[in-house]
Amino acid sequence: MGSRNRERRKAKQKAREARGRAAGSFYQAQSQGEAVREAVDHLVAAALEAHLDQDDAAVARCVELLLAVPGGPTGHRAVNRSLARWFDHVVEALWQHGWQPVDVHRIASRQAGQRQARLAVDAIAAQARRYAAATVDERWKAQLQALGASVWWDHDDRWLEAWGDRESRDRAGVISDVLDLLGLLHALPEIESLCPPPGTARRGGPGHGHAQGAPSGQAAASGTAGSADPRILDKVRALLAKAESTGFAEEAEALTAKAQQLITRHSIDKALLAAREGSRDRPTGRRVGIDNPYEAAKTTLLDVVAGANRCRSVWSKQLGFATVIGFEPDLDAVELLYTSLLVQATTAMMRAGSRQDSAGRSRTRSFRQSFLASFAIRIDQRLRAATEEASAQAATETGEGSLLPVLAARDDVVRETTETMFPEIFSQAVSATDGEGWAFGRAAADLASLRTREEVAADRPG
Repeated sequence: MGSRNRERRKAKQKAREARGRAAGSFYQAQSQGEAVREAVDHLVAAALEAHLDQDDAAVARCVELLLAVPGGPTGHRAVNRSLARWFDHVVEALWQHGWQPVDVHRIASRQAGQRQARLAVDAIAAQARRYAAATVDERWKAQLQALGASVWWDHDDRWLEAWGDRESRDRAGVISDVLDLLGLLHALPEIESLCPPPGTARRGGPGHGHAQGAPSGQAAASGTAGSADPRILDKVRALLAKAESTGFAEEAEALTAKAQQLITRHSIDKALLAAREGSRDRPTGRRVGIDNPYEAAKTTLLDVVAGANRCRSVWSKQLGFATVIGFEPDLDAVELLYTSLLVQATTAMMRAGSRQDSAGRSRTRSFRQSFLASFAIRIDQRLRAATEEASAQAATETGEGSLLPVLAARDDVVRETTETMFPEIFSQAVSATDGEGWAFGRAAADLASLRTREEVAADRPG
């Protein structure tokens, strides 16, 4: 403990010294461009140190000093250029540490707010110009497109001022937002790399032609054994959208069942095709956001959907996402089905209303936690039954001797990939203490049940 306190004191002293050097440089620099640039860089570095130390007063002092730069508009432009360079440096470091555009947007939204998330998208767009198109993975491009990441400002020196105008922020607010976001991004830990960072991908190499990591709807068409058929995905999305919007439980049940059967058989067909072609496709990962409230119960739902579709999921609680590991068609299935089931569960949960105990105290939170936990467990049972039935029918059509070894081999490689990527994972149980919530959740899961494949056999492409 003593050594830790000494380190913290040293960090604070270092930050104070950096701010002092920067302030002195400002007042000596006047119109000397290089001196101003160096002073700004010192101040930004000091602000990042103060952010790590959770010293809000020190960060505020850095904002004051950046506002006080001499030279009028020329000084402002020097500050803008320096801050843009810092964004470029920090974002590049994130790519090398395993982060992807949608991850950065998600963490900025979660920990800083929507305004800073929009600023992060701009910073990503500005940094993306550094890379030749042939060296950027298709999954990366899909994420940039999904985020709407584009350079909309007319000149880099004007970017932050234009952003401030768009967000109705004065210069002090802009600089404060910039330092807060830089501090957040600078402090992010290294995470597992799921695809090549920009500048390192090779056209035609692994990942090209896929849209792993992109939001639903971003899967690229491809004729390879490892990629999902976009026609199937479009049909599944349409079915699930109808299931979410209908007010009739039986109709939602039938539509969801139809979607599940389509994706289950599609996965089996892709696995057999990959085996016949001798495909070298390997499992990959996709991050799925897990938001408050009831994160643990939502994670359980994702885990059971992943398991039923021959994938595995690992929850990174502090970062607000889970990583699902599996083959591409199965990842598409997990993402689509989880999103739809979460919508259906949330709709049913909200329809059930709030709850109070006998003393009039609210027990809504425990009710809803139990509701979602029960929903996930019941969905697990029904999903696995549907998967087993679809697999058995496929085995009858193709022969168990050819299908079962293929599926077992894919299960093994997904497990091995997960254990290699996450060597220290552990299981966590979700508590459910409200009996009524448990009963309601189970009933809601039954209404979202997934029927047998006979209902949709005619819809499977021949």
